[in-house]
Amino acid sequence: MRATTIHAPFDMRVEDVPDPVIQEPTDVVLRVLRACICGSDLWAYRGESARQPGQRIGHEFLGIVEAAGSEVTGFTAGDLVVAPFVWSDGTCEYCAEGLQTSCPRGGFWGSVGSDGGQGEAVRVPFADGTLVKLPADAASDDRLLTALLALSDVLGTGHHAALGAGVTKGSTVAVVGDGAVGLCGVLAAKRLGAERIIALGRHTARTDIARAFGATDVVAERGEAAEAAVRELTGGQGAHGVIEAVGTEQSMRTAVAIARDGGSIGYVGVPHGSGTGLDLSVMFDRNIALRGGVAPVRAYIPELLPDVLDGTVDPSPVFDLTVGLDGVPAGYKAMDERTALKVLVKP
Repeated sequence: MRATTIHAPFDMRVEDVPDPVIQEPTDVVLRVLRACICGSDLWAYRGESARQPGQRIGHEFLGIVEAAGSEVTGFTAGDLVVAPFVWSDGTCEYCAEGLQTSCPRGGFWGSVGSDGGQGEAVRVPFADGTLVKLPADAASDDRLLTALLALSDVLGTGHHAALGAGVTKGSTVAVVGDGAVGLCGVLAAKRLGAERIIALGRHTARTDIARAFGATDVVAERGEAAEAAVRELTGGQGAHGVIEAVGTEQSMRTAVAIARDGGSIGYVGVPHGSGTGLDLSVMFDRNIALRGGVAPVRAYIPELLPDVLDGTVDPSPVFDLTVGLDGVPAGYKAMDERTALKVLVKP
């Protein structure tokens, strides 16, 4: 089959690789219908996260079960399923607690020795603990299928950030970051009942989506100017909850500065230098909570799925460029140059 591999910074290739096969009785082999490129994939693309030459990549996908191992009970060939970005056994204490990202037998797609989602097919370990079945008729609805793909990562990650930020009905929320996760954070905050949602972003195409998703205000400034703008919008107090969806030192400093005393920051931006943006003495004095981390999206899919199916929540607008498998290298370039928000891949 064909799949995307990374060989060096900015060197993405679509190559022939061995077809996936059932290796353990708990495996399934899945034919990929939809995949996408994540903002976090760009750290490998830019050489800021180490990868071995030829390593597979991609962790967001959904598709059709082609074959199931002898111990798989929840899925059969022909089932339409979505895969969260981490596989998990579904039986350990962490999985029972809804923290599948800490499953001792779990792992990330595209890690050394595993298949990546940006290819024609994937071997899925621990299928019963990992995959979630989707309605079969969704396979023929292009918009719905695209919306359902967001359950594999960005929608659940935005929800995780909103929970970390303590979003409640009637609260004021600020969102730092106008990428797909930040925009899904806006969507999640709206779903949880936030009355006011302040989106921080400078790109009109993205802030237009933020407004469509429920943002009531947009702040285009950065740094201290952004902090002042949010303070002005909130009567000098700041936001009850702040979603941090970037992961840099500046974004974390901004998140702390615009949080209301007693407020919470939900952080889901993959950290790259963000630790230096935290001043614990300031957070201590102002009673600011920090919660978040890698999102256990497998725990959230059952809750979010009905709203996506009935159209109450539609994250599909975050996908603004569609490519075939051969177009994946160009898709990385487009996202790196910020001419695309999030690239949808149709193998």
